[in-house]
Amino acid sequence: MMQTEFEFTLPRGYVDSAGEVHRHGRMRLANVLDEVEAIEHPQVQAYESYLPIILLGRVIVQLGSLTAVTPEIVGNLFASDIAYLQDIYLRFNSADSIAVSAIC
Repeated sequence: MMQTEFEFTLPRGYVDSAGEVHRHGRMRLANVLDEVEAIEHPQVQAYESYLPIILLGRVIVQLGSLTAVTPEIVGNLFASDIAYLQDIYLRFNSADSIAVSAIC
């Protein structure tokens, strides 16, 4: 069976209004509509730099105990977390097979 969701752990984590830190989550593979609708989103049309925020808000299906992950939540992540999420988004959604070496 093809894996369509991937777990991740953010380097810093999202801090909600109660001060709780959410680091562990799941991201699903993007589909064509995710990318097309993100590109056509009014915020992206006005400011292209919003594209990662809108796109990640569509494909992150879980973050800590949050019931929903919205572009507003993604927009309030730390810059290091956004960079991390963009990197794994590209790796998971790439047509190329990518080998990642790790030392445990």
